[in-house]
Amino acid sequence: MTDTAAPTPAASTGAPFGRVLTAMATAFAEDGSVDLEATQRIARHLVEHGHDGLVVSGTTGESPTTTPDEDGDVLAAVRDAVGSGIHLVAGVGTNDTRTSLGLARQAKKNGADGVLLVSPYYNKPGQRGILQHFRQVSGAAELPVMLYDVPGRTGSTIALETYEQAIAWDEVVAVKDAVGDFARGVRIRELGYAVYSGDDEANLGWLAHGAVGFVSVVGHVAGDQLRAMAESYWAGDTAAALETYTRMLPAIDAVMGVANYGATTAKAALQLLGVLDNRRVRSPLVELDDDEVAALRTGLEAAGLLT
Repeated sequence: MTDTAAPTPAASTGAPFGRVLTAMATAFAEDGSVDLEATQRIARHLVEHGHDGLVVSGTTGESPTTTPDEDGDVLAAVRDAVGSGIHLVAGVGTNDTRTSLGLARQAKKNGADGVLLVSPYYNKPGQRGILQHFRQVSGAAELPVMLYDVPGRTGSTIALETYEQAIAWDEVVAVKDAVGDFARGVRIRELGYAVYSGDDEANLGWLAHGAVGFVSVVGHVAGDQLRAMAESYWAGDTAAALETYTRMLPAIDAVMGVANYGATTAKAALQLLGVLDNRRVRSPLVELDDDEVAALRTGLEAAGLLT
């Protein structure tokens, strides 16, 4: 195990899972199995580039197609790779409460510091169902919980009234917000949540509205830049923060806008950086084709992230 000390955050309070996190990709071997060694390389790469936290087995980690046993193995392998100084958040959100309960219990055993709990998707429960799901899984986790609100994937939005009730539970401390409504985010923050940006395009805007950090996808290639932007902002140098954000825009556009953003672009970007030797994904996702990789490369080069 490598014992890696977490980077010192620019602000010292209010960020229970760290400041700069990426929802990290999960690597696969040629036979389709999880490649734990390559996944550990991703984790070490992120920690070496500005991260003090990692999210494993989120959507970008292809959690819809990994099994609970694989999720447990990935979490344990990543913990072994990064040591005890890095915040590890395990994605345990599914649209089946029983499955999420099992994942939450497993997360604590396998070294997680917290869990990421998305509202149930596809079956679209009402707010009472969402609240019940959150209550049961939070209690089972026995770890700090980051709720995740991403209507584009779940088909529903967590109501402010639901947030008001959930914050009363000791385990629930944060939210990853991908709703894109800054005023609403301020109201959630005022309820007592640590708010994390879940939208790379809006990261700088979220800092201005009180976010304590990011759960990124672009962080696979721009972790140092994300940290520099945040530290400039917290130091009061908003011009420097804006300059860094502006330089990152081509990469943000490429990672979030080429083909199916997320795991597909993250893995292709890691391949371009030499962290991975392939860009394999599990069906129904498909690898970026050569034209899409070329467009991704252009964006990363324009942002100064490839030499």
